[in-house]
Amino acid sequence: MARVSPEHLEARRRQILDGAARCFARNGFHATSMQDVLGEVGLSAGAVYRYFKGKDELISAIAREAFAGIRGAFEDAAAMAVPPAPDVLLGRVLRTFLEERVPGGDRQAFARLIVQVWTETLRNDQLAAILNEGYRGMRQAWSKVVEAYRAGGILPADVPADHVARTMIATAQGFIAQQALFGDVRVEVLEDGLRALMSMQVPKAS
Repeated sequence: MARVSPEHLEARRRQILDGAARCFARNGFHATSMQDVLGEVGLSAGAVYRYFKGKDELISAIAREAFAGIRGAFEDAAAMAVPPAPDVLLGRVLRTFLEERVPGGDRQAFARLIVQVWTETLRNDQLAAILNEGYRGMRQAWSKVVEAYRAGGILPADVPADHVARTMIATAQGFIAQQALFGDVRVEVLEDGLRALMSMQVPKAS
């Protein structure tokens, strides 16, 4: 029997995850059955269950992958001598995960999938643990970016790094929520808005 290559296994896993993400984004977690996923990816039950035992494992894998990708982007920025400014960095990350890597190409549906993951944590303890772990990792990664800003002399040290990190994460979350609720929210809008806020000149009190 021919041995299956690691590349083939990863490609099949990717096919299943992308198909499941499209189903969840269209119909929601609870309205989507494993039969729907099988139909979407065009594989037998045996082929899919070889990789994932059920719907909860698919949801968990999608959540883990999203957090790992976003955290990795921030960690790469922190490793630079001087990271890109927040508007550029957030725009780059969101453009990657809400435009370039969207299963099925529907940005609003994919943003709704992300919001579903957030709400699903209220009833799913395993998913809540993944969310908490991912949130901690993102805060740590962003705190490193803030420290790099300070080392480069472009950000004062009078506010804790974690406070800045949490504010930037909240900005990204708000953008995703807008995309999910209203659609047609271009990343350029976020970049322009942040750039304008960052350039504000507050007059000194007389």
